[in-house]
Amino acid sequence: MSKIKFIMPCNEANHVCDKTQYDDATLWEKIILSIHLIYCKACRKYTKNNALLTKTIKKSEVECLDPECKEAMKKEMNRVLKEISN
Repeated sequence: MSKIKFIMPCNEANHVCDKTQYDDATLWEKIILSIHLIYCKACRKYTKNNALLTKTIKKSEVECLDPECKEAMKKEMNRVLKEISN
C-alpha cells in the first residue's frame, strides 16, 4: 500500500506556487501546498511576492510591439551591426 505524501520540500512548493499562478496545478498539489504554507514562512513570503508580481503585471498597461515592427527593428539592427563591423 502506498503512503500519501503530505510533506513537500520548499523547491517543489515554489514550483507548485508558480503552477498555481497559471492555473496549472492540480487540486492535490494546491492542498499539499496549503499545508506546506502553514509551517513554512519562507514559502509564504515567496507565494505572497509571486501573487503580487502577477497582479502587478496584469494591472500594467504595457503595450507590446506587433510582430512586423519587431522584425523591422531586428533587420535594422542587423544592418547597423554589419555596417559597424565592416
